[in-house]
Amino acid sequence: MLKAVAVIAIVFAVGIAGVLAFALTKPDTFRVERSLAVKAPPGAIYPQVADFRRWTAWSPYEGRDPAMKRTFGGTAEGKGATYAWDGNNNVGAGRMEILEANAASKLRIKLDFERPFEGHNTAEFTFAPQGDATLVTWGMSGPAPFLSKVMQVFINMDDMIGKDFEAGLASLKKLAEKQ
Repeated sequence: MLKAVAVIAIVFAVGIAGVLAFALTKPDTFRVERSLAVKAPPGAIYPQVADFRRWTAWSPYEGRDPAMKRTFGGTAEGKGATYAWDGNNNVGAGRMEILEANAASKLRIKLDFERPFEGHNTAEFTFAPQGDATLVTWGMSGPAPFLSKVMQVFINMDDMIGKDFEAGLASLKKLAEKQ
C-alpha cells in the first residue's frame, strides 16, 4: 500500500514538473487578432469603437452580466476616454483607457484586468479601406507571465479570445452596415 502511494506521488510530481517545464517553453508575450471586412467607410465604424458608451451595442462582453457596473470618465470619446467595469465572474473587473486615437484609422487602448486575473494588455483596432469596404482588425497583446504560460498548456488563448473578437466584429459589422 505504501509503495503504491509512493509511486502515485512520484508520477504526480513528474507530471507537474513536466507541465511546468513545458510552460517555460511558451512565449513571453501573446497576441490575438481577428479581422472582418465591413461594407461601410471607416468614418462610420470608428465612432462605434472610439466611444465606450457605444460598446453596449456590439461588444460580446457587455451582455454577459446585465447587472455589471460601468463607469465612464475622461473625454467623451477618443484619446483620454476611460471605461471601468465591475461584474460577475463572466466579466470580472477592469479598466480601459484610449491612449491613441487616429480618427478612422487606428485606436489603441490600455486594458487592465483586476479580476478574475490581473493582466495589463493593449487592445488595438485598425480600420483599413478596401474598395467599398473597410477591413476592421481587433487585436490584443501583452506579456505572458508564468501563470499565463501554465494556463496556455491547457487552454488555447487564441481560440478562446478569438471567438469573442469574431462575435464582436460580426456585431460591429451589422451595426455599421445598417447606417
